[in-house]
Amino acid sequence: MNYNLNQQSQQAQKNNTFAALRSLLKLIEHERGNLLVASGTVLLNASINLLGPYLIGYAINHYVEHKQFHQLLLFSSILLGMFMLGLFTSYFQTKLMGSVSQRMLFTLRNTIFNKLQLLPVAFFNANKAGDLISRVNNDTDKINSFFSQSLMQFISNIAMMIGAGIALLVINIKLGLAALVPGLVIFIFTKLISPWVKRKNATNLKSTGGMSAEIQESLNNFRVIIAFNRRDYFRQRFDEANQQNYRTAIGAGLANNFLMPVYTLLASLAQLIVLTYGIYLMSQGTFTIGFLVTYLTYCVSFYNPLRQLAALWANFQLAMAGWDRIAQILGMESNLLSVDQSAENSDALVEFKNVHFGYVPEKEILHNVSFALQRGKTYAFVGPTGGGKSTTASLISRLYDPTQGTVLLGGKDIRTYDAQERSKKIGFILQEPFLFTGTVRENILYGNEQYHNYSNEQLEAAIKQAGLQKLLNVFEEGLETKVSSGGDGISLGQKQLIAFMRAVLRNPEVLILDEATANIDTVTEQLLEDILNNLPETTTRIIIAHRLNTIENADEIFFVNAGEVIKAGSFQDALDKLMVGKRAS
Repeated sequence: MNYNLNQQSQQAQKNNTFAALRSLLKLIEHERGNLLVASGTVLLNASINLLGPYLIGYAINHYVEHKQFHQLLLFSSILLGMFMLGLFTSYFQTKLMGSVSQRMLFTLRNTIFNKLQLLPVAFFNANKAGDLISRVNNDTDKINSFFSQSLMQFISNIAMMIGAGIALLVINIKLGLAALVPGLVIFIFTKLISPWVKRKNATNLKSTGGMSAEIQESLNNFRVIIAFNRRDYFRQRFDEANQQNYRTAIGAGLANNFLMPVYTLLASLAQLIVLTYGIYLMSQGTFTIGFLVTYLTYCVSFYNPLRQLAALWANFQLAMAGWDRIAQILGMESNLLSVDQSAENSDALVEFKNVHFGYVPEKEILHNVSFALQRGKTYAFVGPTGGGKSTTASLISRLYDPTQGTVLLGGKDIRTYDAQERSKKIGFILQEPFLFTGTVRENILYGNEQYHNYSNEQLEAAIKQAGLQKLLNVFEEGLETKVSSGGDGISLGQKQLIAFMRAVLRNPEVLILDEATANIDTVTEQLLEDILNNLPETTTRIIIAHRLNTIENADEIFFVNAGEVIKAGSFQDALDKLMVGKRAS
């Protein structure tokens, strides 16, 4: 499955606009009642505004020309009451849609975030975090702005146009057809130009996401930039992204505002047609001054909404471009699918059977790999950089699925386990573990329901029982030591200790350490080794390391290189293979 969102963006831009709108409305189907009420108030307000010009024309013909000012005051009072009712309905509709739009924004962002939780690691490898953040924040905000500020105006303007158009035809069909000719030109012009407007907005949103990704990447690596004194590189990369965003923003702004002057010109032309033809009809005695005023008012009521729709249509296209980018995420499915229990069986705790794997189809990392790991033993995987050690560990923990072959866990296909059951059985300590902003306690209990309701005293007792007390003593404030997501205030070694405690407390059947002691001093490393040796006898340890002393006491050593995983035999044999592998690489 292709998880690269940028490669899918061109196809997304070809999607039918109204099909995209229907899929968006389906997502907020629970708001249908509120949307119908808001639409009803909009239609009521439009009806009031459409009735006004007719009453004004009627009053001119029957009361102004005959100087019946008493009746004129009565009509004025009626009009005032109608406009006050319109004011109330407008306020109610604005308040209602404000609530709907905020709930929609909450639902939309929640839906995207929940979908991201279901996607595999391959998706995040293929897409930059900054672009995903832009989709969750910026693109959803574009949709929210349209719903909160533009949708009801959109409906109101369409209702006004339809009502005014009908009135123009009913009062005088010939004059009405002449007045609506510029409107037909506007419709054809808008139909032709809309794909271009949407394309420009989609390109701008994409460049905004790219700039967000560039900023995040640069800030995450700012220490390296400072250490190598390459601020110029930082500035150059940001300037390129900013220039790209500037150019696409100019293009989108031009597209969004291109309709307005065209609409204004054609609206003025329509009024000129009505005025000229209306005066001609008056000279023939078939039209009155009152209905000419009414007609001009209806003409304005037809074309003014069109001018407003020019701006609203640009906002609509921007919202739909944002929805296309969001729909790409929502339409994705994980390729890590569950399967029914197969007939395959194994006595080993972990077994690879004829496993092939590559991150991309054209480049295979592992070729027909088979091996078995028994319960309670310690295994070391060694080999040159890029040989496939971490890839093997990722397959064991099911961060990825093999392209061919089977990975067995506890004698069953690993794909038969659900995510929660699998995570309980497998502990994974990375070389650079990720921590959340909070405390040491919150980080070591992440995903561990067993100790979730423990007090600090009860948790410390559990830590002591697991032999982890000396690791906790490294932190001055113990469980309440503050931790930031960036790791400021604690060393990388301390982060690894937190990850180590988090994994061991889960009491997994398989514990994978992927260079987990790379940033720890030798004294602490010996402490971790003692803890590993005191784990339950049923725990299988898988150690991926470059330090030879880390793997010296392993029960069995596997050499990983050039897509193969083979038993190394003795420690000296592993050392010899490693040296040969390094020379070959």
